[in-house]
Amino acid sequence: MHQFVPSFAANDAVSGHALEVRTLLRSWGLTSEIYAGHAADEGRHQVLPFNQFERRGPARETYLLYQLSTGTRMADQLRARPERKLVNYHNITPMRFFDGWSPRVAPELELGARQLQSWATTTELAIAVSEYNRRELLDAGYRATAVAPVLVDLDAFDREVDAAALARLQEAKARGGADLLFVGRVAPHKAQHDLVKALAVYRRLYDPKARLRLVGGSGSEAYSDALARYADALGLADAVDITGSVSAGELAAHYRAADVLVCVSEHEGFCVPLLEAMHHRLPIVAYGAAAVPETVAGAGLVLDAKDPPTVAAAVHRVLSDDELRRGLVDAGTMRLADFTLERTRRRFAEAMAPVLGEGVPS
Repeated sequence: MHQFVPSFAANDAVSGHALEVRTLLRSWGLTSEIYAGHAADEGRHQVLPFNQFERRGPARETYLLYQLSTGTRMADQLRARPERKLVNYHNITPMRFFDGWSPRVAPELELGARQLQSWATTTELAIAVSEYNRRELLDAGYRATAVAPVLVDLDAFDREVDAAALARLQEAKARGGADLLFVGRVAPHKAQHDLVKALAVYRRLYDPKARLRLVGGSGSEAYSDALARYADALGLADAVDITGSVSAGELAAHYRAADVLVCVSEHEGFCVPLLEAMHHRLPIVAYGAAAVPETVAGAGLVLDAKDPPTVAAAVHRVLSDDELRRGLVDAGTMRLADFTLERTRRRFAEAMAPVLGEGVPS
């Protein structure tokens, strides 16, 4: 059973999931490789190039497991092959979020939406990483579906903290003010602009020294540039830190120094940073869009609305109420237990059982 990913990179949730799935498949005695359309330099030694698989003839008793998250030429080529096919669905961001922001990304997402539909007729089983995603599979016409969360090595969250980065963050904290954190690609559907609005209100009403740290690479240069200009126009250039991509050690430092994780994203198929926050005992304030309420499941303050005063008031409540904060942190620790590799591997095995039967251990 070979896996196929459009792109592979370190610190990418889909890539990390594929690695864990490969380990699991091999433990079942299956031959399993990961083929990538593109691999970042630091990840190339862990995968094989897709063009190497393209040259192979059809293989009997072989499954093709496609990690579906965007539109790619790879998807159409795989669909045309005779091998048995499976889908692991991570969600496709609706293209409307990128209209006007990225002439390259929007067509990819539009293609992905079409491929989600076309794969329904050729896929033997589709596994969604959330119930929210499974409903999309059903709407697209998939007959056999299951839910198994993203496979994440929670122990990997205990990264060695970058000492220099932590010292820099702590120096800023010593000057006063809360640190609000969001981790994720800087992209329109992640709605970092709404976080900037909320920070402006939070500073005006509650904490004039508060800071917002937006950690993650850019998913749209136009949006990233506009976000920086927007923060500057609001007089928040010194209070909003748009970090870009960071190392694992720097990411750990940000979680260590933050006071609260705030997520107002419009679209998430799962949202692994929520688990990272739980692991680092960081309270969560999140807008309840898409799969976010399902992932949080009571382990954070989930909002029905995300207008700036509502978000600012929620953050203030969490940071000013010690009992609430401790309750959310403890709830996060309990929720995180549902995502240990032992449990998520079992869920994945249960999902695979209809296909592999006795080949899957219970």
